[in-house]
Amino acid sequence: MLVTRDYCVTMARYNAWQNKQLRDAFEALSDAELRKERKAFFGSIFKTANHILWADRMWMYRLGIGDAPEGDHLSLTPTPAVWAGERYKTDARLIAWAEKLDTVDLKGDVVWRSVMADRDFTHPFDLCVSALFNHQTHHRGQIHAMLTAAGATAPVTDLLFMPEEGPWL
Repeated sequence: MLVTRDYCVTMARYNAWQNKQLRDAFEALSDAELRKERKAFFGSIFKTANHILWADRMWMYRLGIGDAPEGDHLSLTPTPAVWAGERYKTDARLIAWAEKLDTVDLKGDVVWRSVMADRDFTHPFDLCVSALFNHQTHHRGQIHAMLTAAGATAPVTDLLFMPEEGPWL
């Protein structure tokens, strides 16, 4: 797998840009609309957003970028305002990590125990980095669909439309 520093920087910036748009979209919806059951995999827009943040932090922990998340993946943050602040800090940490990477940092294996799967895993570091960014994109697509169904303006998600210059956060 070819994962480079440039790939990581681009994807970390893309992630932050996407989450900035989600923060803006969430501000336009009521708390009730964000928490409304929508028959999605994690139920609501807000639960899905919490899941992404929780999983980002879990992957970052496994990759040596931060602490493991505490609490349940669907209720990591209690309010959209708290989520927005935590999302911003997490995205900034991920960008800072990516910008400091050297090629050698992307080599080796990541070993962890999954409580949910009740087993140990070992995978190449670069594959785990790809899993982090892929997971974000997958579930943000679900949020996009829920925002559209709620009548809200959903973010522009095409990577090719990402601004060449920041701010991404």
